[in-house]
Parts: sequence; C-alpha cells; structure tokens
Amino acid sequence: MSTQTVLFDNPGPRARMRYRIIAVLGLLVAAALAWVVVGKLNEYEEFSGAKWSPMATWETWRYYLLIGLWNTVKAAALSVVGASIFGFVFGAGRLSGNRVVRWVSGAVVEFFRAIPVLIMMIFFFGIYAYNGVFSADLNPLAAVVTALTLYNGAVMAELLRSGVHSLPAGQPEAGLAVGLSPGQVLRSIQIPQAVTAMLPALVSQLVVILKDTALGTVITYPELLQQGQNLSSLHSNIFAALVVVAIVFIVVNWTLTSLAGLLERRINRRGRTAGDALATAPTVAGGAPTGAGAGAED
Repeated sequence: MSTQTVLFDNPGPRARMRYRIIAVLGLLVAAALAWVVVGKLNEYEEFSGAKWSPMATWETWRYYLLIGLWNTVKAAALSVVGASIFGFVFGAGRLSGNRVVRWVSGAVVEFFRAIPVLIMMIFFFGIYAYNGVFSADLNPLAAVVTALTLYNGAVMAELLRSGVHSLPAGQPEAGLAVGLSPGQVLRSIQIPQAVTAMLPALVSQLVVILKDTALGTVITYPELLQQGQNLSSLHSNIFAALVVVAIVFIVVNWTLTSLAGLLERRINRRGRTAGDALATAPTVAGGAPTGAGAGAED
C-alpha cells in the first residue's frame, strides 16, 4: 500500500467536480478583482504614456534608479559579509563544548532573532546620529548594515547549528577516532558539510537581506525604493515607478538565486566525484590500492 493511499483517499467523481467548480469560482473572483483594480488605475490614467515614458530615459536611470540600485547592493553586500561572520562565530559558539560559551551564544542569537529589523534600524540610526558616531551621510547606511547584520547573522547562526545537528552521528565519532579534537571535528568535518547542506536556506536568507534593505527608506537611506519614491514625486507616477522598482528587485533576486543554484550544483557534483574516486580505489597505509585497481594488477 502506497503512502499516498494511506494519507488520504483518492477523490471520486463528485469530489473532482467540486474541486473544479471551486477552482473556476476562484479564477472568476480573481479576474473580477483584477478588472476592478485595472479599471481604477485606468481611471486615474496610470497607464498613460506620459507617466511611463520617464521610466525609459537615461536620466531617470542615471540619477535615480542606478544610484538606488548601487546603494541597495552596497548595503546588502556589507550586510552579507557581516552576517556571515556573525553567523559563523555565534553558530560555532552554540555548538561549543563549553557551557558558558554555548549559553551566551544562544542568548545573543535568540535576542537578535526576536527583534524586528525595522526597530533595530531606527534604534541604531538614532544612536549613531545623536552621538555623532558617523558622518551625517553615513549614518543611514551604518544603521541599515548594523540591523541587517545582527538579525540575519542570528538566523544564519541558527541555520548552521541545525545543519550540524542534522548530520549523521557517525561523522564526529569517526573524526574523534582518528585523533581529531572536538574543535577540529567541528571546523574540518561538520561545518563544511552543514554549509553545503544548508546552502538553499542560506541563499534564501541572502535574498531576504537584499529585500530588507528597502526598509532603509524609513531612515532616509537612498536605496532603490527611496529613489523610486523620489522619482514618483518628480513625475507624479508612483504606480509606474514602483512597478519598475519591483521589476528591478525581481531581476536582481532571480539572478542571485540562479547563481547560488549553479554554485550548489557544482559543489554537489564535486562531492560526488570525490566520493566515487575514493570508493573505486581506496588505499591503505604502506600497501597497494585495493578494490578495482588492485584487481586489475592481479
């Protein structure tokens, strides 16, 4: 008996007909809502050429959108570096054999995971601006990077911890059996495999970092969304400006996800190749290769 049959019964003719009716009704409701929305937008001339034509000019991209995109990528890149370091340090701390280090690391990770990113941005922006930590033009960037680093670094630390705990228990035991210390087992065996296994989740977190830079508009950081709003104020075309900004975000996030997928496939391919080579011709200390290679010599 298959798992599918155990979990639920296959729908009969009446159930299938009911599902079709519900699907058709849902499509009709969605189409009606879309018709109302498009009608309202058309009523306010949001689809007119006068409001969309500025989006195709080089001046718009040079002085608004490209500057916003650069600021978004810059903040995201700095936050990724900081979050990766934070996540590795406190993720390894949560896996430490020292109870105090493990407890402190856990408290830090859970604390920053519990605070919304926007609140941290506003808090650090106020702290930096009031105390003159950075210059006035750097305060928004510093606040955005600090908040994204702390929150996403805490998430990455938890991903690293869960990835290590998901590995087979025999791997650390094998490392200890060949004379490695617990710290060496963690750094050389467990963490590299956990990073590879958790790569899809880590990539998703990188996309979250890139999107969350848009929260910087609250503290006047001139990222892509803020520049889109400035552009819409200039031409009174907020719908067109935000649509273009959304398309740029989609393209950038899709590119990042595609590159990460390519990296994951290469890592998996390399891992399989190394494993196949080891299984084909293992060696023993002081002796000749065994297995297929030894058989060929005999």
